[in-house]
Amino acid sequence: MSPSGDAVTKRRGTLVVVSAPSGAGKTTLCSEVRSVVPDLAYSVSSTTRPPRPGEVDGKDFHFVSVAAFKAMTERGEFAEWAVVHGNFYGTRSRPLEEALNAGLDILLDIDTQGARQLRTSYPEAISVFIVAPSLKLLEQRLRERKSDAPHEIAQRMARAREEIAAWREYNYLIINRDLKEAVEQLASIILAERCRTSRLKLAIPDLRLPES
Repeated sequence: MSPSGDAVTKRRGTLVVVSAPSGAGKTTLCSEVRSVVPDLAYSVSSTTRPPRPGEVDGKDFHFVSVAAFKAMTERGEFAEWAVVHGNFYGTRSRPLEEALNAGLDILLDIDTQGARQLRTSYPEAISVFIVAPSLKLLEQRLRERKSDAPHEIAQRMARAREEIAAWREYNYLIINRDLKEAVEQLASIILAERCRTSRLKLAIPDLRLPES
């Protein structure tokens, strides 16, 4: 028995896939929930888009050239990859497997295309879709962040309508009206899934079931 007298639990980590239209707040939400939920790893995606102000290579994204991305694709290094708003995005397989085998849950911030690919490879993954309370508010958030030209905002809004139509493909839906509330909801989902019996291998050495 463990020194503390507690039950010994062993489990493989779980993928927690979070998707949302641009401007719905998923990047901030994923960042905040990592400060609340212990032992939660984060998958840093590779992308060919240029860094935005304040973004750090290796922390926010792995920023690579188109040629480098295509070479990684040919070598089969990605668990999923997609073209979003004209740029390549992908999730490398090796960090995922390392975290899962270490028993860590790993948070992925990816689009609906990538989420579909991962659900095929990892059917046990948990998927969460984030939406803004309205399309009007979503567009307002895109304009307020001042990182996109007007024509790019129009493209993102058109893409948002397509992505929102896929919300029923996900296990959970969070309407991001208030950041604190949304963080609490996402944290609750992750913590509850950790207690799911199908995910646990439980050993309680001093527990003996009565004989029939």
